[in-house]
Amino acid sequence: MPTGIKGLDEILHGGLLSQAAYMLHGNPGSGKTILGLHFLTAGAKNGDRSLFIAMGETETQIRRNAETMNFDVSSIEFLDLAPSADFFAQAQSYDIFSPSDVEREPTTERITTEVNKLKPVRVFIDAMTHFRYLASDDLQFRRQAHSFLRFLVDNGATVLFTSEDSPDNPDNDLQYMSDGIIRLEHHGEDRTISVTKFRGSDFMSGEHSIRLTDGGMLVFPRLQLTVELSQDFTSEVISSGIPELDELISGGIERGTITMITGPTGVGKTALGMQFMKEAAGRGERSVIYSFEEWTDKLLNRSKSINIPVADMVKRGTLSVIQVEPLHFGPDEFADMVRKDIEQKGAAIVMIDSISSYGLSIRGDDLVRHLHTLGKFLQSKNIAVILVNAIDAIIGSYQATDISASYMADTIILLRYLELEGQLRRTVGVLKKRHSDFQKTLREFEITKYGLKVGKPLTDLRGILSGMPEWVDKSGDQK
Repeated sequence: MPTGIKGLDEILHGGLLSQAAYMLHGNPGSGKTILGLHFLTAGAKNGDRSLFIAMGETETQIRRNAETMNFDVSSIEFLDLAPSADFFAQAQSYDIFSPSDVEREPTTERITTEVNKLKPVRVFIDAMTHFRYLASDDLQFRRQAHSFLRFLVDNGATVLFTSEDSPDNPDNDLQYMSDGIIRLEHHGEDRTISVTKFRGSDFMSGEHSIRLTDGGMLVFPRLQLTVELSQDFTSEVISSGIPELDELISGGIERGTITMITGPTGVGKTALGMQFMKEAAGRGERSVIYSFEEWTDKLLNRSKSINIPVADMVKRGTLSVIQVEPLHFGPDEFADMVRKDIEQKGAAIVMIDSISSYGLSIRGDDLVRHLHTLGKFLQSKNIAVILVNAIDAIIGSYQATDISASYMADTIILLRYLELEGQLRRTVGVLKKRHSDFQKTLREFEITKYGLKVGKPLTDLRGILSGMPEWVDKSGDQK
């Protein structure tokens, strides 16, 4: 039974099992009522009779709030059990269940009458914890709550109910009697959803990102690595189109591998990555750049100035440049975007520019874990992955990355500056290549208006990695 939220249905492997009771656990403001509205309106669209039992907010309030998020609740029946406006003035008592096992109070009769009349297929109760305040003790509450859920399920309903846990009134008893538990959490800007119990079915474990919008709730399942993702490795090589660079890396980069282009700011990492995409476009293959740093227009203009026709590639559909604001997208939301794009459109090369800017979207989570999962997923699709990695060091001591992520790279291409004859020069070299041999020399690397140029091996220099090289003659003496 679909919940009406595509991402949540994916987590639940299709949706909820019918004729069962599920608990929504979360603090006020976490989105429980919104999820319930999705559940009911999805049922109404399919012709399911849907009932909203309101214990806190009034029907008028719920309808008004639903309208602001464009929910169509016209086909939903409401049973408003919230205290009326004249409750305080008239000092009336308000009981859901009679303490007697024989006599029923009018409110209980309203519930049974409505359910027997409507025979709802979907029921949403907001919130079950209100029953606790109306019971004389915990034992009575447990009996009443369990009996109430059994009554609804035995009448053919699938039930979703909310719970508000507190130190004084924990909801452990409701957790035990429910067939599944869906937890909603929000900490600052981060909102997550997780399934911790789901009788009769498997589900995707872990915390998954959610976003509350004007149109309701969006759920972004965390990218999962399973055995089914793996596939046979295809050793097809993608050339850079620059013969000297291809000599360095034994012909190019392989499909299904991860290449890390690393170096300080301004050294040409993005331009080098786009060079591979330029060659792929010439073969009619699609590539994707996820740009966390530059605006798309700026990237197009800069590429044009160095003879990489990114704008033409975009027009032909062989390249997609997707601008990503890292402070707006969480890691699960970004991974979901990548997954859907790749599965729907395919790609030969995917470039993430850059790792450090992507890290802003993680907000304290494990950057390497998210990067590892995303990279392995793309590899499983036989895509060549390019990770642009910025390092702080311009000259002097050097490390491949400022995070412990170099292990995941099959190829590491090093770009760096060196000071030579009073000028700042660029060099390119290869630090690592898993699937073939590579040249151990460095070459000069230039960015010109005619494109990228790679020179001959710098065999007459020593101390290049220090950033302060020295010319040497063939005997090894300093010139």
